[in-house]
Amino acid sequence: MITKRNDDSEINQLKIIDQIRCIGIDMISAAKSGHPGIVLGAAPIMYTLFAHHLNFDSKKPDFFGRDRFVMSAGHGSALLYATMYVAGYPISLSDLKEFRKLDSITPGHPEYKKTPGVDATTGPLGQGIATAVGMAIAEAKFENIFNTPKKNMIDYYTYCLCSDGDLMEGVSYEACSLAGTLGLNKLIVLYDSNNICLDGQTDKTFNEDIAMRFVSQGWNVISVPDGENIESISKAIEEAKNSTDKPTLIEVKTTIGKFSKLEGTNKVHGSPLDQDDITSIKEKLKVRDIPFTISQACMDDMQYLIKERCSKLVANFEKNYQELENDKKEFLDYLMSEDKQTKLNDLVYEPDEELKESTRITSYKILNSIVPNHKEMFGGSADLFGANKTYVENISDFSHENRSGGNIFFGVREHAMGAILNGLALSGFRPYGSTFLSFSDYMKPAIRLACMMDLPVTYIFSHDSISVGEDGPTHQPIEQLSNLRTIPNLDVFRPADANEVIGTYRAIANKNSGPSAIILSRNTTPILKNTNVLEVEKGGYIVYEPMKKPDGIIISSGEEVHTCLEVAERLQTKGLQVRVVSVPNLIRFLNQDDEYFESVLPVEVRKIVVEAGTPYIWSSIVFNEKNIISVNTYGESGSKDDLYKKFELDADSLEEKIETLLK
Repeated sequence: MITKRNDDSEINQLKIIDQIRCIGIDMISAAKSGHPGIVLGAAPIMYTLFAHHLNFDSKKPDFFGRDRFVMSAGHGSALLYATMYVAGYPISLSDLKEFRKLDSITPGHPEYKKTPGVDATTGPLGQGIATAVGMAIAEAKFENIFNTPKKNMIDYYTYCLCSDGDLMEGVSYEACSLAGTLGLNKLIVLYDSNNICLDGQTDKTFNEDIAMRFVSQGWNVISVPDGENIESISKAIEEAKNSTDKPTLIEVKTTIGKFSKLEGTNKVHGSPLDQDDITSIKEKLKVRDIPFTISQACMDDMQYLIKERCSKLVANFEKNYQELENDKKEFLDYLMSEDKQTKLNDLVYEPDEELKESTRITSYKILNSIVPNHKEMFGGSADLFGANKTYVENISDFSHENRSGGNIFFGVREHAMGAILNGLALSGFRPYGSTFLSFSDYMKPAIRLACMMDLPVTYIFSHDSISVGEDGPTHQPIEQLSNLRTIPNLDVFRPADANEVIGTYRAIANKNSGPSAIILSRNTTPILKNTNVLEVEKGGYIVYEPMKKPDGIIISSGEEVHTCLEVAERLQTKGLQVRVVSVPNLIRFLNQDDEYFESVLPVEVRKIVVEAGTPYIWSSIVFNEKNIISVNTYGESGSKDDLYKKFELDADSLEEKIETLLK
């Protein structure tokens, strides 16, 4: 650990730490909002990591070969921004003064693409550490792809600062369990262990032996009893970097709100300090009591330490890049690009001989056609490969022993899977993960963050309605489809047949960024003559046109489209002219221009929606709730046919209802 300059002059490290502390509390005071406790307690951890271990170039914050850092304790954003400012990132003093202000680059919790150098959006506790696991999986995969026995093209660490609250959240337990199973030795978690949460002492809610918990999960655990001792913190990080087969948790015992009159209490966690306390703290630390005052010598010293360690980082990476084989260079270019389009010219699909197939089987065929040829597509299932049909043959399984594998066995860990997918996407992949639609609820926080970060994650959800049948209401999604459609920036597809599944994958592949969800059925249905691969891009289109001007239009998605087509043909024999519109993507359809929308759904023609889920999202198209035939109660255990009859979604019931509505 360097502590002197080349001219042998001493670097006052404690003074730098204290300056970071004071800038942080000044930011919170100016904003009249924030979390001073972690700023005062964890500043030595952040300083030690950034000054002596984290490999990065502050002038090129997105440099691919950098170490990653995730502030899982996102409430510590003031500490992060203050540290990054002193470290030389493109953050100005004015930016710090705008902390938590509208349109600033220093928001209340860290936001990806908002602040230069922030590697992930964090705030919901536990999400950050689980995302870091995804980043560590990506790094392990990259090593296998790019490194040779003679040269390491990729060799970075993923660091994470977490709090007691992060480790209380179940998502962190899930993700850390998988990290230990996979032996992610390039993952180092710094645990700000201060025994305080917002409501008080953690012993009221959180008294397990964290060290033993992580040991049992296959982690190294290192203890630093004094959070002010930067030499001990640095030594622990160095020891963690020497681990060859396990991730490492470094538990650093700190005092929340160190030097405050409220230190060691929950009162210093989430509220600004009063001015007398700030003055007292600065007196103890011998820092001038003028807001946002920082010694230029402190900034120069910290940046000197970083430059001494990292000055050749970018040049070495670029030299190794130039020596890569062309195919590897092209893949690395893709990983470093923000344009995540994928060309599916190599997609091969062979339909079932009888032209009958469940959409999950079509999805399986497509994945097995494209994933082996597209290294950017990397994913797996939460213990439902067989049911979701997302296992890809011939690419082996990613594991502790096999970093070349392409199938990730997430285990029964939907919470963690969602966040890990975010970590993979933040590393450059186009990842995918799968489970039952009813369990998408477990993934909601991670999906929401993926949407905020505009990440190219694909969620494959099967068993899409009450037609799941015998498993009963716990496994029969009702509100989940509507819920997903209401999440801003989530592209939700529910294809009716094989043609629309192909169209869905093409539509997703053509996107530059942003997450998508594919909703698939378990049940075998015919491949329809009038569905269209290319029309899926528009979200909705006509799949059945009557002989004459339509008396009504039935709008549907997924396997219900098949029943609606049967009903339309029956009504034709009764003299009722009914158009059928398939809407595989409702939001895309609603965003079409007026001319196209009117051509599909003319204003003057009555419209009826049929979908086996909650009705509310359809109110933008059908204004009379009587014209929405849906399911707004929980299902029951029974066969698909019996359930459809009970909930009046079978062809006979729909024919009667629609005929009545149109007369």
